[in-house]
Amino acid sequence: MQSSAYGAPLAGGAFDLERFAKKPQTILRFLSWVFSIVVFATITAEGYVNSAQKPDATCMFNNRDSACSYGVGIGVIAFLASVVFLVTDAYFEQISNAKERRYIIIGDLGFSGVWTFLWFICFCVLTNQWNLTTDPAVPADAARAVLTFSFFSILTWAMLAYFAYERYRQGVSELDQQYTDPGTEHNPPYPPAPYATGPAGYQQSPFSQTQENPGEYQPPAY
Repeated sequence: MQSSAYGAPLAGGAFDLERFAKKPQTILRFLSWVFSIVVFATITAEGYVNSAQKPDATCMFNNRDSACSYGVGIGVIAFLASVVFLVTDAYFEQISNAKERRYIIIGDLGFSGVWTFLWFICFCVLTNQWNLTTDPAVPADAARAVLTFSFFSILTWAMLAYFAYERYRQGVSELDQQYTDPGTEHNPPYPPAPYATGPAGYQQSPFSQTQENPGEYQPPAY
């Protein structure tokens, strides 16, 4: 019963690049990919500065190296995941197995939801550490760029989670429509007898005519 759920019957068509590029989900994937590059690349290139108190370069967010490491880690994984999901979305139309489609949608929903939460934590942590930063040597523009695109990443991943949830709910709805309860079927188990001549639902006995008009007794002729 799952063969026609999650859009499986529509699989097998030719790949349309223009149509794929105009999908809201594809645009959000691309934006998430770009935002993640900005975050981890900015921290890697300009996020560590030499302060007057310490000889080694430290994180520009209040000298908290863990804050920069967290931002880089979240950004790199988001970058790789965006690429993987873009390829999966392009290949999704060719998948005819409803179970595989369901697993992909559930994975998309779970990952997008988790990364929305992790980007939110990243934004809160970096914002808090930035407010505590007093070193004038810190590149303020780079720090603001990281905070801005961390916030934008929350929005894009949250919208991706919403689209994944809508696809999952649509697939569940298709499964519910396909299901038929055998107890609700009222078809008779056997076809009506060929000798039924009465009204619908009434079957006349084959011996009724002979029993109703038996006739008179005729003795045999000798």
